[in-house]
Amino acid sequence: MSESKLRDLSMNFSVQIINLVKDLREKRESVISNQIGRSGTSIGANIYEANYAQGKKDFISKLEIALKEASETGYWLELLYRTEYIDQITFKELSDQCSAIRVMLIALCRTAKQNT
Repeated sequence: MSESKLRDLSMNFSVQIINLVKDLREKRESVISNQIGRSGTSIGANIYEANYAQGKKDFISKLEIALKEASETGYWLELLYRTEYIDQITFKELSDQCSAIRVMLIALCRTAKQNT
């Protein structure tokens, strides 16, 4: 696993989240769209920010924030699916991507902590 792959995945995921937010707003859903817009794009922002961390602890902290945001985004995706704002195909695609990012973040955090 490389950090650049994680950055690319998180950027692509953010683009998909922004497109989802646009669709939700067309359906006049604003509460969840605001939440998932913030958490879903924050994942990549924190991953990018980790590249300029002020040391190992800051690097790990940024990745752990990204992990928390990914977890929150997974919650919002499930809520959107259960309330029928998104279909099963959209839910599965976005949820799988979010899970893959979480797995990579967990592995990267563990490795960084072991190397401290």
